[in-house]
Amino acid sequence: MPSFTTPRNTRFRYARTGAGGPLVCVPGGPLLPPAYLGTLGGLDRYAELVLPEPPEAETPDDGTYRCDRLAADLEALRRHLRLERLDLLGHSAGANIVLRYAERYPGSVGRLLLVAPSTRAVGIAITDEARAAVARSRAGEPWYPAAAAALARIQAGTAADGDWAAIAPFSFGRWDGNAAAYNEAMEAAIDPAAAAAFGAAGALDPPATRAVLAALDIPVTVIAGAADVGLPLGAMEELARLFPSAGLAVLENAGHFPWVDEPAAFVAAARRALAR
Repeated sequence: MPSFTTPRNTRFRYARTGAGGPLVCVPGGPLLPPAYLGTLGGLDRYAELVLPEPPEAETPDDGTYRCDRLAADLEALRRHLRLERLDLLGHSAGANIVLRYAERYPGSVGRLLLVAPSTRAVGIAITDEARAAVARSRAGEPWYPAAAAALARIQAGTAADGDWAAIAPFSFGRWDGNAAAYNEAMEAAIDPAAAAAFGAAGALDPPATRAVLAALDIPVTVIAGAADVGLPLGAMEELARLFPSAGLAVLENAGHFPWVDEPAAFVAAARRALAR
């Protein structure tokens, strides 16, 4: 696997797969290894996916996994790859890294593709009721009563053992054995310590990020799943409006992992985004 040492003395490893123009794909989690992205539903047939691994610190410190420092690592990657600009895809928490990168290095960004993006970097709050409203749209499914009860306890601050696992179906447009196995593998890869450090003091600066994005006139596309309880469409629309001109592609039968739920529709939306 290719690697290099960043200016802050971390080891940056990445994989490359597919054919076409390079697209740097920043995983969520935060700080999940990119294996869960797979080929993004077959997007690798139309773009070369550059898939960064979580950093390895040769001299670890408390800031190794901070969002802003991970954004600086992307700039080191751009220089390493000798690219004038990066086309960037950020999924979930990875979108925060991408947005901070766009804020700090606006002249180094080609296109942004934000997939089920977290909104922490820009300070967009999401209410419990907005999430519960999306959850209620799944009321006809057999797993719904247990998942809805677990969600209510989580929102009330009285979560019981197993409640976070019980709401996993709300992250998928279709909950079946394949989705359950996918979710289990992804959960097993999370590093809780790294995830906790991601948003440490100084990692995020929403006013600064929003100010730069408001003037960032580049192709931006938000891809959202209508069934994503964590990120209701109202928040996705608000995020898109932060840019001078951003498109919003809504996949009606998808959740938080649209390339899993609707691979063909996801690839079509991503190809349109990359052609803008």
